[in-house]
Amino acid sequence: MLRIKAERLKRGWRQEDLGFYARMAGADVSRIETGRLQPYPTQVARLAKALGLKPEELLEEVGVHAGTQAS
Repeated sequence: MLRIKAERLKRGWRQEDLGFYARMAGADVSRIETGRLQPYPTQVARLAKALGLKPEELLEEVGVHAGTQAS
């Protein structure tokens, strides 16, 4: 799971809430979280800003640190 969903859930936000803060449709947040939509760099930047993270942090998988691979 990408960190986007984990960070959203940590805040108790619905997909629609994150979409509001990131200025995008909640349906797009859903598609990004499930991998059905490859986000544009501008979307990643808006999601990261809404969550208070750097864009590169946002795309990390939960439980996997940067520079390491999942086994």
